[in-house]
Amino acid sequence: MTKKLFIKTYGCQMNVYDSKRMADVLKPHGYTLSETPDEANLVVLNTCHIREKAAEKVYSEIGRLRQIKDAKAEGGEDMYIAVAGCVAQAEGPEMMRRAPAIDLVLGPQTYHRLPDMLKSAEEQRRSGRRSSRVLDTEFPVETKFDHLPQDSDYEGPAAFLTVQEGCDKFCTFCVVPYTRGAEYSRPVQDIIDEAKLLIQKGVLEITLLGQNVNAYHGDLENGKTASLGELIKRLADLDGLERIRYTTSHPRDMDAELIAAHRDIPECMPYLHLPVQSGSDKILDAMNRKHTAERYFEIIDELRTGRPDIALSSDFIVGFPGETDEDFEATMELVRRVNYAQAYSFKYSPRPGTPASVLETQVEEHVKSERLTALQALLGEQQIAFNKTSVGKTMDVLLERIGKEEGQLVGRSPYLQAVHVDVTNTVQDHSTDNIASNMMNKLAKVEIVEAGPRSLKGVLAEQ
Repeated sequence: MTKKLFIKTYGCQMNVYDSKRMADVLKPHGYTLSETPDEANLVVLNTCHIREKAAEKVYSEIGRLRQIKDAKAEGGEDMYIAVAGCVAQAEGPEMMRRAPAIDLVLGPQTYHRLPDMLKSAEEQRRSGRRSSRVLDTEFPVETKFDHLPQDSDYEGPAAFLTVQEGCDKFCTFCVVPYTRGAEYSRPVQDIIDEAKLLIQKGVLEITLLGQNVNAYHGDLENGKTASLGELIKRLADLDGLERIRYTTSHPRDMDAELIAAHRDIPECMPYLHLPVQSGSDKILDAMNRKHTAERYFEIIDELRTGRPDIALSSDFIVGFPGETDEDFEATMELVRRVNYAQAYSFKYSPRPGTPASVLETQVEEHVKSERLTALQALLGEQQIAFNKTSVGKTMDVLLERIGKEEGQLVGRSPYLQAVHVDVTNTVQDHSTDNIASNMMNKLAKVEIVEAGPRSLKGVLAEQ
């Protein structure tokens, strides 16, 4: 019997990857994806602990789902609610206590156990127990990557592929080491095998994922280990793989082999997300980042020497405890010097259980807001300026979806810019169906004719 599954994904790309795997492991058990929770037999909230008030947002969602669940129960229909991901890992027993509507709680390392956990919950409910509540701690610990489905229904030309999980850096503001655990790298051949499956399904671009992806050190069959640079080199040799990206990186792990990969491997895209967080060495030390602003500059110079067209993005935290006006100005100066194509910036907010959350030098909220406004204005100016440099250029765009306008497709440039492409000048039949069948999921040469703050417009160049 076909059953419906609804997954709501919070946070990072790794959660997107994990959500896809959850759908895959449930498929042999009769579950197909639903667009809404209203018709679902199982709802999974795949949570993230990074953002502020992450747990509270999950509880609010559970409150809405409980109403749906109760209404279904009155009609004699079963519905199960599962909470997965990092919030589940950090607060599982407390969530069970606080929200009785939850049936299953599983951390990010145990999603392959979801069918067994669901079976246990179903058996409890059939036995007449008042609750059907299952924690992943009731099941043996295994490596989830040993249980990847081989028949994933993947659609689209771009895919995520997790190669590394966990973090050993222990930045004082971050909960990842506590929720995702120690650094773990998948064996090289396992990654190659999964990449081949994706390529067989039409994937042209793979983004390698990891909490500290450039700390990758995967086992080789000869007993040695491979760095991320070596892994990228081996993936680039696969027939049919046109583009390789990776995220998220740490400056401490940008080694010479990885920098050389940007220089020497055409499939390695000229775009790098390299979070710096602050331009002040004092704040970087307080964050336990274990790199300096000057070392960050050296890495950028090395990258640009080898690949002059590379573009950078980054993460910034403003208002970290103890940050002075001088510290913030150092961040602004770093931004001016590097000149980013894109960046993400946030006000510092304490995460329970992290060292920074108990510091007595917390910055006042209005100061953090003022600094964030100034930083985002500068970053916005740089992003617009970078986009404008694309006008008049012809670049390869990976076309991924149909646009809102007739005769329009939307794709991504090598620099991850969204590009809205008018294809009507080369397609006789301007219908959406014709465009999709002829151009979708392909790389096309596009001449950029207009640049906006967050996207580009282009027309198909002569193919």
